[in-house]
Amino acid sequence: MSTLAKKVQRELTDAIENDELVLPTLPEVALRVREAAEDPDISIPALSKVIGNDAALTARIIKVVNSPLLRTSREIDDLQMAVSRLGINYTCNLATGLAMEQMFQATTDIVDRKMREVWNKSTEVAAISHVLCRHYTRLMPDQATLAGLVHQIGILPILTYAEEHGALLADSFSLNHVIDRIHPLVGEKILRTWDFPDSIASVAGQYTDFQRNSDSVDYVDIVQVATLQSHLGSQHPYTQLDWNNIPAFSKLGLDPNTLLQEDEDLSAAMDAAMTMLH
Repeated sequence: MSTLAKKVQRELTDAIENDELVLPTLPEVALRVREAAEDPDISIPALSKVIGNDAALTARIIKVVNSPLLRTSREIDDLQMAVSRLGINYTCNLATGLAMEQMFQATTDIVDRKMREVWNKSTEVAAISHVLCRHYTRLMPDQATLAGLVHQIGILPILTYAEEHGALLADSFSLNHVIDRIHPLVGEKILRTWDFPDSIASVAGQYTDFQRNSDSVDYVDIVQVATLQSHLGSQHPYTQLDWNNIPAFSKLGLDPNTLLQEDEDLSAAMDAAMTMLH
């Protein structure tokens, strides 16, 4: 590990422990959606009004409801009908996750490119998580999707830090090393600060712990397997691990040696989920 990486890692870890790291704030629309979700009496028209203030998010929700994964017998082009078709909880989780994309923007080209990369990987992992959750567990696919969309949120403050420290930005090896080592710690801290439920907040902190073995299948397992699947066919270090020794696979009832892509139904579902989130 380079001296620079060590120094930055120490600085960032200290900043987290002393509550001095500037954490990103949840986008305004996501905050309003979360508030609405906490109201047990929220109505579909009221939630639609909150989401309707954000044209881009409205378009995304309508795109999701018309995707092959959830397709209804006729096309829906009205936000209120979309919310009523998806249900309030599903809509809130999806809207919160998709609103995150607004945060993945930077002032320098290098960081902007890196942020786009992170967001694209997050949507890919979210899509696979959605499908795994639906086919192999009794957990909620909308929660699995949200967990996938936020699992790398801890990379954001590290990239913001890099934007302000040219030496780190110029040394991509050290930057990647710092990201790999501490983004889970930062990510869990952010999600807990945002009051995300424990089942989702713990995903950011634990999805890279491949020996983790909880009592029953949970969203960490789903995102972990989705992350590994997303790197298939690449040179990523995760593809060099022995997947047979990773408990998350057996908890999902999945054989690590059979590729999801080889199952036509699952492959089609994953493509549909990817289209839905992009």
